[in-house]
Amino acid sequence: MPFVHIEIMEGRPPEKIEALLKNVTEAVSKSLDAPKENVRIIVNEVPKTHWAIGGVSAKTLGR
Repeated sequence: MPFVHIEIMEGRPPEKIEALLKNVTEAVSKSLDAPKENVRIIVNEVPKTHWAIGGVSAKTLGR
């Protein structure tokens, strides 16, 4: 059973997350010849205050 863990910054609309889940499921299923029903995905949305780029939070950088 393929398991995919994705970390992204918070702030994307739910429909973008749904599209991500669908597209990743398709890619994993096709690449591994695994039934889509067996693909598991977890998406963690990380607060911008907890995501650093070059030592500065993404919130501070306005990302």
